[in-house]
Amino acid sequence: MELNFSMINTVVCVVGVIVMIYGWRFFNWIWLKPKKMDKFLRKQGLNGTPYKFLYGDIKEMVQMTAVAKSKPINLNDNIVPRVMPFLYNSAKTYGEGKNFFTWMGPRPLVHVIEPALIREILANYSQFLKKRGGNPLRNILARGLANVEADQWAKHRKIINPAFHVEKLKDMLPAFYVSCSEMINKWEELTKERSSEVDVYPHLQTFTSDVISRTAFGSSYQEGRKIFELQKEQAVLVIKATQSVYIPGSRFLPTKSNRRMKEIDREIKGSIKKIINKRVTAMKAGESSSDDLLGILLDSNYKEIKQQGDKNLGLSIDEVIEECKLFYFAGQETTANLLIWAMILLGQHTNWQDRARDEVLKVFGERKPHFDGLSHLKVINMILHEVLRLYPAGIVLERMIHEETTLGNTTLPTGSLLYLHMMLLHHDSDTWGDDVHEFKPERFAEGVSKATKGQASYFPFGGGPRICIAQNFAMLEAKLALVMILRGFSFELSPSYVHAPHTIITLQPQFGAKLTLHKL
Repeated sequence: MELNFSMINTVVCVVGVIVMIYGWRFFNWIWLKPKKMDKFLRKQGLNGTPYKFLYGDIKEMVQMTAVAKSKPINLNDNIVPRVMPFLYNSAKTYGEGKNFFTWMGPRPLVHVIEPALIREILANYSQFLKKRGGNPLRNILARGLANVEADQWAKHRKIINPAFHVEKLKDMLPAFYVSCSEMINKWEELTKERSSEVDVYPHLQTFTSDVISRTAFGSSYQEGRKIFELQKEQAVLVIKATQSVYIPGSRFLPTKSNRRMKEIDREIKGSIKKIINKRVTAMKAGESSSDDLLGILLDSNYKEIKQQGDKNLGLSIDEVIEECKLFYFAGQETTANLLIWAMILLGQHTNWQDRARDEVLKVFGERKPHFDGLSHLKVINMILHEVLRLYPAGIVLERMIHEETTLGNTTLPTGSLLYLHMMLLHHDSDTWGDDVHEFKPERFAEGVSKATKGQASYFPFGGGPRICIAQNFAMLEAKLALVMILRGFSFELSPSYVHAPHTIITLQPQFGAKLTLHKL
């Protein structure tokens, strides 16, 4: 009896000690460490929001975003307060043109809006990493080249690079053309009476999805449709997950949202794996498969493994799948959003639409668009740069550090999360002038460097060694699409168009894009 009582006491003591240890760790995580970080950052001269227990600024951020999304804005309004209301207000209150910090739960976010520091961060990719803290479910959407670091990044980049070589992009133009022709044919059917109101957003999404299906996987949109639909659903779930405090380990809980995200991930990976397996089987049978992104990637990966004599120096099947997920998501979203905002702005500013159409007819006439001609479209190039300035696909770039680092005159503690503010800088009157919120493509008449006065205040595709590998792919696709659209139609904003930019991972029109199309 005494022995049993002694054992019970021992168990109670052990449990008590464990509870105290983890209780202390939890208390340190949600209160002591944030307060210490707050004091440290303020000593560095940074100003920021006061830390609020556990949630930080999440509740206020979610509430302000919901209010902003509840009502549209006027066409000529500054879009920043609607797209990122909390950060816009915080920048005005605490930034005053300088860096500041806010709280994502118990972790501080340091917001960087000084171009010189952004240039330093983007150039030093080995110290300022793309791996993000917070909720790891954010990475479920797509990993691959966008998120690997150091030697892994170098390996991925080396193997993927051949897929985006300029000669390979030239070979992909026919796929761009076929996909765009299908969209144009649908619009012609809708405008049999010469004019018709069309929500062009879903059409442009289908077009860019079809381009990815054809150029990346040598298949049609129909084969990849399920993947695109699943990724859209996943994006909504990921955004929802980031709008709450992440408790370590909670992603393993069998909640409805967690289960659905993991189910979607399994379905997407399964579909992509089938495509890859078919291609690998074909390659083993001696069939050539280097005419699309997947084929080039597999061929490059095979050559790297053979050259190095070690399969670990190539990409594993899981890594190839993640790169394919990234192809599907980033390739479709980025170009679709660039084109939709371009059409919205050209529908509003028809004088620039006319100038672009004149250029297209002068360069191509009725001939099929070709690579050299697309490379020399000055007016359309200016338009696309201005669209990306006003409506960048991403509103911030995220970075983090793993050890105490000096940035400018500020020392940042280990584990600091950084936001590089693309949208704030793209809408900064000090760089662009008092007409910063106006659509003026002439800003880029002499190129990006002249327009930005040599500052790192314009980076729609990122910058430094980790600049988006597919930016030339996206720009070429967008140019070809605009050429074909402008040659076939004139358009203006429909009276029923509602201006409501918002973000679901990327910057999108909340209520679609209703334009009045006129067949030419």
